Amino acid sequence: MVTAMKARELGRHGVVVGDRVRLAGDVSGDPGTLARVVQVLPRTSVLRRSAEDDDPFERIVVANAEQLGIVTALADPPPRPRLIDRFLVAAYDAGIEPLLCLTKADLAAPDDLIAAYEPLGVQFIVLRRPFGAALDELRGLLAGRISVLVGHSGVGKSTLVNALVPAAERAVGTVSPVTGRGRHTSSSAVALPLPGTSGGWIIDTPGLRSFGLAHVAADRVASAFPEFAEALAECPPGCSHLEAGCALDRWVEQPGGTAGTAGTAARLDSLRRLLRSREGLDPADTADS
Repeated sequence: MVTAMKARELGRHGVVVGDRVRLAGDVSGDPGTLARVVQVLPRTSVLRRSAEDDDPFERIVVANAEQLGIVTALADPPPRPRLIDRFLVAAYDAGIEPLLCLTKADLAAPDDLIAAYEPLGVQFIVLRRPFGAALDELRGLLAGRISVLVGHSGVGKSTLVNALVPAAERAVGTVSPVTGRGRHTSSSAVALPLPGTSGGWIIDTPGLRSFGLAHVAADRVASAFPEFAEALAECPPGCSHLEAGCALDRWVEQPGGTAGTAGTAARLDSLRRLLRSREGLDPADTADS
């Protein structure tokens, strides 16, 4: 392990978890040695978020990730589909492949969430304690890739990391029986090499209770809902997808097929909540409601 500090000549350019860098100085890793980070190499992907949808300041969550593991508990605390949708928008905007990790299947059935996201082509895995064969399946999905795990507090993210990387010893907590929320047990993002010969890295992040999308243009938000692609093509130029006359309204009212179903109407509601939130019309939607 090499300890290094950012060189002064990098100025205000930050170094984030997942960055590939060039070092100068003593890189032997001997006790008491110190190297310098002199260059941050070009990033292949950047996962970003803002504190709120109207906050212009971007925060880079991680660089160079190839896969976004969206960890969602099926109970204790209950799933929050709108937060899942926000993660999916951020993943698609960054060019990162999403993977839905449904935990605590021993407490509740995964059928409703699978029915909502499987038709969209989102890969998923269902995990219950004890993990058993599902953990081996997850290892296979992570092997040889750089994957970042995100999720709100209490969903079992750190427990999952400890099962995948026993030496990690990430702190775990419990969900409050009063608020139904988890306690922040991970305070910083950390990259961990996966054990075994197949390689790969897993990046654990602190529990997130909000995930702003100020950096994602409105049309990019809409494109993260592929089931509406046909309807969006029929929208008039410059349509905000919030006003009367939007083709999305006609789409959800059509009988049969994927249109006109309760699931489609719920997804449209989620899309519009995201769009309203970006415009400052529904700021509370940045939370994990």
